[in-house]
Amino acid sequence: MSFGMQLRQLRVRAGLTIEGLAEVSGVSARGIGNLERGERTAPQRRTVAALAAGLELDETARERLLSAARLARGGGRGLSQVRSTPRGVDDFVGRARELALLRQFAEDAARTGRNSAARPVVVSGPPGSGKTTLALHTVRELADRFPDGQLVVDLRGMDDTPPSTSESMLWVLKALEVPDGVLARSGAQAHPEVYRRVLAERRLLLVLDNARDERQVRPLLPGAGAGMVIVTSRRMLTGLENVHRLPIGELSPDEAAGFLTSLVGAERSEPEALREVAERCGRLPLALRVAGNWLATRTGWSVRRLADRLALEERRLDALSAGDVRVSAAFDLSYRQLTPTAARMFRLLALVDGPDLSAACAAALTGRSVLDAEDILDELVETGLLNVAGERYRLHDLLRLFARTRLRAEEPAEAVAGARTALRRWLLETAMVAGRWYEPGFGAPPPDWRGTVDLSSADRAAHWFRAEAANWLAALRAAAAEGEHATVVEAAESMHWFSDQFIFWGHWAEVFSTAARSARLLGDLVAEATQLNYQAWALIICEGSPRGGLAKAAEALETAERVGDLAQEAWAHFYMAWANSLLDEQLVAIEHNRRAAALFENAGDHHGLLQTMTSQCISLSELGRSREAIAEIARAFDYIDGSGDLFEPHIADFTRVNLHLTSGAIRMSLEEWDEAIVSLRTAVDLCRGTGNRGLESRALVALGEALSATGRKAEAREALTRCLLVDAGAGSQHTERARQHLSRLDADGAAEGP
Repeated sequence: MSFGMQLRQLRVRAGLTIEGLAEVSGVSARGIGNLERGERTAPQRRTVAALAAGLELDETARERLLSAARLARGGGRGLSQVRSTPRGVDDFVGRARELALLRQFAEDAARTGRNSAARPVVVSGPPGSGKTTLALHTVRELADRFPDGQLVVDLRGMDDTPPSTSESMLWVLKALEVPDGVLARSGAQAHPEVYRRVLAERRLLLVLDNARDERQVRPLLPGAGAGMVIVTSRRMLTGLENVHRLPIGELSPDEAAGFLTSLVGAERSEPEALREVAERCGRLPLALRVAGNWLATRTGWSVRRLADRLALEERRLDALSAGDVRVSAAFDLSYRQLTPTAARMFRLLALVDGPDLSAACAAALTGRSVLDAEDILDELVETGLLNVAGERYRLHDLLRLFARTRLRAEEPAEAVAGARTALRRWLLETAMVAGRWYEPGFGAPPPDWRGTVDLSSADRAAHWFRAEAANWLAALRAAAAEGEHATVVEAAESMHWFSDQFIFWGHWAEVFSTAARSARLLGDLVAEATQLNYQAWALIICEGSPRGGLAKAAEALETAERVGDLAQEAWAHFYMAWANSLLDEQLVAIEHNRRAAALFENAGDHHGLLQTMTSQCISLSELGRSREAIAEIARAFDYIDGSGDLFEPHIADFTRVNLHLTSGAIRMSLEEWDEAIVSLRTAVDLCRGTGNRGLESRALVALGEALSATGRKAEAREALTRCLLVDAGAGSQHTERARQHLSRLDADGAAEGP
């Protein structure tokens, strides 16, 4: 704050007029007036001492006034901060990447000259993400790089009537101690020119905090100079050109836990409970600060008690308040600035169960076209109430809770029910069409289908399935709860062949068990047996539970026999064979495969017969009957290759992969390494072509082991590392095998030495 502004504040606070201060200090009234108006900017020390005595300042205030005078005498251009630093900056945590970028931007600014173009930094993010705190921390950290001072201007963008651009500009000019006489002579119309010239002349760090929109902030951006400008806004301010963009969001888990620890003290640290509190605050800095202040002022509370309090979603936003600071109030400021259509979209987003959604999903939810929905979603993104990553939109967890409160308060119950139903039906109908790409005898959507997503190929259908998985799973659950059992069964049936492409998703057992219950409630025994068989597959393969799968397959067999369905009897025997093989009961598995093959032939099910041949190869191999197994593999390949178009391409490819995997394993057991490597490389290539990551990871780890056994360690390491990348996040057993083998390779390399 300039010396004149500081003097005026102190005088008013003391209840003195200019004449009154002149009388008690001995400084002339004219002199005091010139100082306060900025017409005189460099008072002598004895003048300041006299004024301090007349104001009866304590030692701290007196020293502050003297410091302002010293800065002024240093050239009239130095500035102290013109805005007090809010609580919370001293315990700033994290944002290492953002701070590194800001330091780099400051270095770039320092290398520019007066006539070089200035490039502001726009820090944007949702309410409560700590934009202002980051900016103020940056002011402190970079202060020494800007010798002409640091200035923070609150643009009050969330106010109903924020200050005009001309008001903010005049405030900056006065803070920069441009004399009133100069401003009066130039006239208001010339203030922008004076503003740009003054900023161009100074190495100044200017923070334009809490900007409402581009129109408010654009005239305040200097065109040139060696200074640096940081703009903070809830909006992304996409209309601004030639700016550095620095979007921020929630803190990382470690940063959030560290922030809470800094607020409550290490002596009260309960690591697990702290992390729960952090997650329930969505790792949003404002919410973390409120939670930390709660604990800091309630020393009798344990961290666990607060974590349990925040576990109640319906009470969480109410709990996240401390004094006059409420997380929901910060959200409400942005919400009230939305257009009516965007506000309704925001409310309805609370009905989306998954972590994110597409524009087509939002269109189904609101009954609008996809293009309209994209425009509305973009408004929410621009205002900081919605995040976007690629084609997906994500609502922060706490903002979702806030949207839910607005939904209950503002949306009629029948409208909510209608939107929920429309979304559920769209998700399941689209899932049925997408899944048919993988069903024998189906393929592309029917000509009369008028969908809102591109399902023109199997790959696009698979992409939609994976991206929208959490949402259509929630829709399936809701349909079952609403008694829409026929829809549940049809949806599960339509996607069961696709499940081979998405093996380690983690929810197939639930999908098929839900469908089996719906079929039972419909009284459809064939459908029930079918879904029980699918559930058996999911338990055996996806969840690694052969005993659970064996029990479900036995249940499916009993149900199929009651209705005399040969195909489902065959599939039940097939899954029982698979489970018994994994349980190392190979003779039992071979008998089940034999019975399955006979039933498949009688039922005319070529796909089932092919799968049974593959299963039989595995059991023969496990019994040590390797040559019989290799002969059975060759017979299966001949069956596929001689079938013409009998098999769907993706089913044929899936089976070829399994046959090559089985062949590779058998050849490895026989130490026929070259043949094994050829089979496994072929399996990897087929998986890459079809996008089947689950089988690709299995093929890669086997290939890595085969290559390692032949001393081709560099190639082995490449295959095993690729397995970790392909299987990232899936958590399958192949990842662990790959890690273990890589560790052995590392140990062998260390033992061999350089």
